[in-house]
Amino acid sequence: MLYLKTSKTMMCVAVASACAMSAPAVQAQEGDATAAPVAAADQIKAPSDTLQEVTVSATRHSSALLKTPLAVSAVTQESLTRAGITDVRGLSGAVPNLQLSTAVDSGVQIAIRGISTKNFTEATDPSVGLHVAGLYSPRPQGALALLFDLDQVEVLRGPQGTLFGRNSTGGSINIIPAKPEFGSTYGSTVLDVGSYRKRQINVIQNIAVSDTFALRGTFMKIKRDGWINQTQDFTDVNMPSKGFIADGIPDVDQRFNSKVDPSDYYTNKKEWAGRLSARWKPVNDVEWLLSYERYQNSGAGNLFIKDCDQAAGTRFACPGSQWDVKINLPGKIDMSINTIRSNLIWDLDKNNRIEYSLAHAIQKRTQQTDDDAGYHPLESQVDVRLPVPAGGNGGTWPVLDTNSRTLDSKYVSGVHELQLKQNYDAWQTVYGAFYMKEKNQINYAQEFLTMAPYGYPISQYYNQPDVQVIAKALYAQTDWKFAPTWIATFGGRMSWDTKINNNGKVFGGDWDPSKPAYYNGLFNPGIPGTPGFAAHNGNQLTNGMGPLAGTGAYALYPGPAVNTNQQSWKHFTYRLGLMKQLTPSDMVYTSLSTGYKSGGFSDQDDACGGKTCVDGPAGPHITFFPWGPETVTNLELGYKGRFLENRMNLSATLFYSRYKDKQEYGQFFSALVKTDTPCPAANPTCNVIIKGMTKNVGVVDIPGLELEMDYKPWHGARLGASFSYINSKMRDYPTYSDNYGCGFRAEYGAVPCPPMYSGTDPTLVGKQIYDITGNHLTFSPKYTASVNFSQNINLPHDYVLVPWISVKWQDKMYFTLRNLDNPHMSDAQKAYSTVDGSLKLIGPNNWYAELYGLNLTDTRSKNAANFYSGFGANNAGGFVRASWNDPRTVGLRVGVSY
Repeated sequence: MLYLKTSKTMMCVAVASACAMSAPAVQAQEGDATAAPVAAADQIKAPSDTLQEVTVSATRHSSALLKTPLAVSAVTQESLTRAGITDVRGLSGAVPNLQLSTAVDSGVQIAIRGISTKNFTEATDPSVGLHVAGLYSPRPQGALALLFDLDQVEVLRGPQGTLFGRNSTGGSINIIPAKPEFGSTYGSTVLDVGSYRKRQINVIQNIAVSDTFALRGTFMKIKRDGWINQTQDFTDVNMPSKGFIADGIPDVDQRFNSKVDPSDYYTNKKEWAGRLSARWKPVNDVEWLLSYERYQNSGAGNLFIKDCDQAAGTRFACPGSQWDVKINLPGKIDMSINTIRSNLIWDLDKNNRIEYSLAHAIQKRTQQTDDDAGYHPLESQVDVRLPVPAGGNGGTWPVLDTNSRTLDSKYVSGVHELQLKQNYDAWQTVYGAFYMKEKNQINYAQEFLTMAPYGYPISQYYNQPDVQVIAKALYAQTDWKFAPTWIATFGGRMSWDTKINNNGKVFGGDWDPSKPAYYNGLFNPGIPGTPGFAAHNGNQLTNGMGPLAGTGAYALYPGPAVNTNQQSWKHFTYRLGLMKQLTPSDMVYTSLSTGYKSGGFSDQDDACGGKTCVDGPAGPHITFFPWGPETVTNLELGYKGRFLENRMNLSATLFYSRYKDKQEYGQFFSALVKTDTPCPAANPTCNVIIKGMTKNVGVVDIPGLELEMDYKPWHGARLGASFSYINSKMRDYPTYSDNYGCGFRAEYGAVPCPPMYSGTDPTLVGKQIYDITGNHLTFSPKYTASVNFSQNINLPHDYVLVPWISVKWQDKMYFTLRNLDNPHMSDAQKAYSTVDGSLKLIGPNNWYAELYGLNLTDTRSKNAANFYSGFGANNAGGFVRASWNDPRTVGLRVGVSY
């Protein structure tokens, strides 16, 4: 909306983009100055009635947003602050066809136009590229870092296969930090207090040492209590009918069960970040920008919580509040990201520039998560009876006690990019070379602490000391003005990707619950079927067991699977475009572009699951279950224009994407094995091995429309609106395996799961075949819309009052490709709306105070969900669990500039 540019500052105070008016995150008001050394009220009192021009770097040249032939939106720091957005997760829905999920704390699942990745391990890559200062950030964990002191965030929609090429099949997000400014010393401080004891501080200080050297320091810290109702889990099962008698000793693990304050509940915030930048211009033609940034997250993390609305009216109905959870493993994250970035610019002459950029980042993380959240099986589900016989009880036990642990991890990445930029009257070109190397290390474990048939615990431990990703690319893109009002674009990129796993190990790979290996010889439950045998209680596990003891805990398991493997891929992507400047105020464009994401491979495994395969030689059939690249081809037609004497900006984008070889993680056929006897009727697929893996599946057609408007209807008023439509449909996927909550569909009146495949195609054996052709992609609501409005009201003595309101609505959004609609086990978030608002008072001496409310209607919405059927024999399922967006929050924000 408005940039305040004075002789002492050029701090962006709002969004000035027709592509940035769609929601609270992209709506800001004239006069929302964060730091204007001149009287802010004087500038606000008589704001311009025309929209100011915004520039973006989406073409790697600085260009006016309304003359950039791309679907790109720009969001400024002031807009982020107003909407309470502190990391990219808050941008969900704020930009057309952008959705983000907080389903896992190890990263953020970003979807643009329905294209995303749900595997966050070190072996995979995101489908939406994340860039900081134009440099690729390889790990999805980097998206958790705080957004602070930025020029703007640019969101590019559609495949970015040339200038932002690596793995950008869905699009790209470019976070652009503010640079130190020459010739001006100024600063600002903002304090924010709000619901759930929120406390936040933002400090900016720009120091102009001289006309050619400047420093900029900035700091942000945020703390907030968790908003769930968290209590300790001391579950002591009392089911006399099943032989379980309460004895006053908890049956869930008590090693880490401690009382924590709300400040350490799951869903809390406990983060800080700082950045120190130096900008130097030793001669007129050379400029160097160097920065160091540190981010620290010490929060508790996220938690999957029951959907009580869907559980209502069933035997799984919530006995208390929607947000009640019982925790015996408090959440704990210790994640740091240290990054050095450098950008060196050398203007060879007025037409040629060389630019070299690098980023070196070290990310470290430990984390623990209580995966069961205290949701234990109902008595009606439990079919285990005590005492345990010699052969064990193969059923549902009364305790579910599961967790995930990142014991330690370290991700080291180096990114280098060299560009030659040429700018002549008839054409401008970018030539570039890209190189990235990651070296990743992680020790990760999952624990299931009470398993049939004997109540033993099991775990799996991933020891990956050296996982490398090497990416190289050469690219070029030219914009040619071949006629006075016509520009043609030609671009191409050749990418080479290599992934390496050196000596990675997986311990406990057979998940054998009939062996007491987890105890590591430190606990003896006795011999099953004999008097005195009893599985452990919650006080009998120690830190010398399981993954807490390291690899030594698995001496009784088979030797670890060793993952030493390397694979490479190469691919050419391109962009062709044509732009017509209809008048000086509006233009149309069309483009054909492609994107690519490299393939990958899993940990080494025996496809036959330790048994004898029907096909092939005897012995283990070792495989890494590799998958190939996915690609997107996108045809786009766009319009951008200014109307009503530059008081209205309007943009429209019509697109059609063809998404091929989508990388989908799920349960897929692995092998057909020999059995001693025919499979019984109760288990007709006992000879089929099914394993979790990633596969390339199907083709998806993605047509859509995006409209954005920014308008100043009268003096001091600002109106923003947006509308998007997307109709992503699977084109050919007739062999989807539908096993979503099969055991509960009859109980809930849902369409039953298909029968097991009984044909001759071995790759389909064991699958419950369902044709999902025509189904929608995940994270792609068919319709979204938003409107926001503000009005500057001049008061006596140079005070200004700015009320602001924003309403956002989105259609139903699915979380699985099954698209199952049922009142009690839907895999979707139903259509919903949210309302945000604020009332801001700006004083005459560079200060302001703002009362705000986010999600004022207290709409409870999900950003990820799954029908929870439990793990193995421990089935505490029958309900939907979800990752939830924040409830209603209110607060007061006070800022001062100096």
